[in-house]
Amino acid sequence: MNGLADAAQRYLRPGTLSLRELPPLSLYVHLPWCLKKCPYCDFNSHEAGRTLAPELEARYLQALCADLEASLPLVWGRRVVSVFIGGGTPSLFSPEASAQLIADVRARLPLVPECEITLEANPGTFEAERFRAFRAAGVTRLSIGVQSFDDAALSRIGRVHDGAQARAAVAEAAAAFDTFNIDLMYALPGQTLEALERELDVALAFAPPHLSIYHLTLEPNTVFATRPPQGLPDDDLSAQMLDLIVSRTGATGLARYEVSAFARAGHRCRHNLNYWQFGDYLGIGAGAHGKLSFPHRVLRQVRWREPAAYMEQALAGRAVSNEHEVARRDLPFEFVLNALRLREGFAVAEFCARTGLPPSAIEAAVGQAQARALVEPDAAVDFMQRRVVPTEKGFDFLSDLQQMFLPG
Repeated sequence: MNGLADAAQRYLRPGTLSLRELPPLSLYVHLPWCLKKCPYCDFNSHEAGRTLAPELEARYLQALCADLEASLPLVWGRRVVSVFIGGGTPSLFSPEASAQLIADVRARLPLVPECEITLEANPGTFEAERFRAFRAAGVTRLSIGVQSFDDAALSRIGRVHDGAQARAAVAEAAAAFDTFNIDLMYALPGQTLEALERELDVALAFAPPHLSIYHLTLEPNTVFATRPPQGLPDDDLSAQMLDLIVSRTGATGLARYEVSAFARAGHRCRHNLNYWQFGDYLGIGAGAHGKLSFPHRVLRQVRWREPAAYMEQALAGRAVSNEHEVARRDLPFEFVLNALRLREGFAVAEFCARTGLPPSAIEAAVGQAQARALVEPDAAVDFMQRRVVPTEKGFDFLSDLQQMFLPG
């Protein structure tokens, strides 16, 4: 029996948690290369220029297969509800490599018939034929990293594409895919409410089924963290921008179902919903994170971060650089860190099912949050029958609400 098979047996031993059933399982695949590292980006991405050498593509695919095969004992018998191919810039990989990747996954994991397969793409790697080839390869949902349609704004945040490329990429995605997502950033250097209004005019004119909105933040270990750009909007202006986004999207039929996500009916991102509902995900690829549940414990894993080291280690059967069991005392916070991002919140029964903990583990914190008007009141007498739903104030002060569930 190999090391992971031995580990699978270890994880099945008795423990302090009691999960009645395992949550849905997703697969995350990380492709770590991009055209150019953006100054605000803290993801595991590495500059590769405009093309990847065929031999590098082939070796990385081999490493992913080895990683996946070694991980199978941890997920035997479980069906995959969604696949997300993220990066980096996955659209740097050729459509042929993407098709091979999806075929390799299908050969090793049972996917549900309606499995959502998302691929991230950037306008800087856009070609009309390429997007259609991704659809033919089995991708069902495209997520486009537009960030802005304004040339000056794109230049200020270090993007390699321009507004015309962004508009062309979205138009082609709309033609090739039933479901696609536009990523848009706000609170950009020098951005005004009027400028954001124009951005929304362009984005919403495409009638996107899904829109993801992100506030530009200065993350540690990024260029912007050491050399912040000039003219960043203050908190008051940023709040007005978010209000404008919520108003404009709502008027066009896009419902805000998560802090940063807006979707038309039937187009919510299943993969991200599984994250936010504390589902499981097997993460493969350089630097990928994963979360896997067993009857008596919850496990988190991380793969080797540097692509060269990852490929070497994965091909040797050692893709996982570190892993740990989530401590019982940390589970309430880890659960709400995800679940309270959802507009509809979560059911207490779902908390118990996904963490293996009793309802008493969060009852006091929920009571305190309700007393501070951060969650909606609930008439259910039995706490187990309650839903925990953030109020408008709770949504606005989400970090404060989540921190109420930190271990004492």
